[in-house]
Amino acid sequence: MKTSIVFLLCLSVFPGFSQGRVVREDETGFAECNVFFPGQVPPEGFTEPFHVKICQQYNKEPRFATLYSTKDKIPLYSAFKFTKPAQSEEERWLVEPQIDDPENDLHEMVHEADIGGTVANLGENQALTSDYVGSGYERGLLNPSLLNEEDFQVATYTLTNAVPLSPALSKSWHRDIGKVVEQALIPHCSKMDHLYLLAGAIPSGVQVKGKMSVPESLWLAACCDAPEGWSLGLVKKINDENSLADLTVRELEKQHLPGVHLFKGNCREDKQSQEKREAVLQAVSQIRSGEQVGTSKNQENTRISNNQETEDSGLMRRVAGIIATPFIKLLELLIYIVVQLVKLVFYFLWLVVKRVVGTILDGVCSLWNGVVSYLKAVSMVLICIPYDVGRVIINIFLGFLQNVQDVMFLTYRILSIPMGFVLHLAAFPYHTICAVPSVLKDVATGVGGTFALVVDTTAAVLHGFYYLACHILKRFVPKGSSDD
Repeated sequence: MKTSIVFLLCLSVFPGFSQGRVVREDETGFAECNVFFPGQVPPEGFTEPFHVKICQQYNKEPRFATLYSTKDKIPLYSAFKFTKPAQSEEERWLVEPQIDDPENDLHEMVHEADIGGTVANLGENQALTSDYVGSGYERGLLNPSLLNEEDFQVATYTLTNAVPLSPALSKSWHRDIGKVVEQALIPHCSKMDHLYLLAGAIPSGVQVKGKMSVPESLWLAACCDAPEGWSLGLVKKINDENSLADLTVRELEKQHLPGVHLFKGNCREDKQSQEKREAVLQAVSQIRSGEQVGTSKNQENTRISNNQETEDSGLMRRVAGIIATPFIKLLELLIYIVVQLVKLVFYFLWLVVKRVVGTILDGVCSLWNGVVSYLKAVSMVLICIPYDVGRVIINIFLGFLQNVQDVMFLTYRILSIPMGFVLHLAAFPYHTICAVPSVLKDVATGVGGTFALVVDTTAAVLHGFYYLACHILKRFVPKGSSDD
């Protein structure tokens, strides 16, 4: 995190850093880099989940667009426009942190050595400089730096715009594309802004260090989006550095990119000018022929020059060479020493600035954390004071109410004892007098009940004797005598 803060600070001091932004899924096409496609519509058919859209920027301006494959770890194509031929080249290779770690706080391209451990899984989804070291391949740019100038050229030196190529093939690709664009395409498009270029690579099964796919072929698609426009496709085989086949964009899609549509409406295919296209093809053919002728001429010139040097060589030439050689070597040594010293001074100053800025930022962060902790503790104490005071007041009030309640309860208990006794004593005569009628009533009821019981008992005994006598008479007195 500290390295990230230092780097972001350096960005504000040195604004000339290459930037690249991984386009989010909710954005249309390549966002602000849609300007590099005809009608601002990117190619269709690249729909794999491991395809990542990158809007390559520099100094906060879009420079070109790249579709990157995190599976093959090479770009599938870069879309760009011709600016001007490059006068000089300075390689400063960069990587895209967002491809490996979308959650990091670096939203721009950075030098691989500057990000340290701030990016999780660095190199898991993209190629790094270390992948090319000792592999026999070099970083071949899809969008060639020689077709760009100034800020556009600086932006091309990113590993998301590079594919592994042999040195000879890389040189041949950049040479051929440069000549075709400058000598064949630009002169036959009415306005330079109307010429849209797509340079791409088709991955193969061959991998570098088991990580990067080596392209099986390279291709270029051009669209002159003008009233008398045209389109053209070029293909270079990986196994033949001198090959450069021209074909239509539709043939390029059908033979090498099935299911893909490179340009919206096939670059106005129904309105294309055949004359313009034939002129472009003728220019391409002349470039191919010119390369072969140029090669034979160079060989002949070299042979003649060698013969002349052999004839003109003499004692004075040898003496001049012997005298000049030490001075030349000394001059080369001095230049080399000066260059190395400048590099060492620059690296030393960069290290000092980095360390000083890191120390200052660490101190500022520590001071800020201390101030925040102090203010937080003081605030908590101040906030708790009114709460504690209120809680004490409430406890005092509740204690007072509890004492009042205890006094009243004790008073009630004391007063309730004689009052109950007096009430019971006063109620005794009342209860006694009121009980006399009830007792008399109960006595009368008892006497009446006893007399009734005696009467009932006597009647029952007499009835029993009567019943017994009648029964005996019926048993022992004959019926005849009774009839007489």
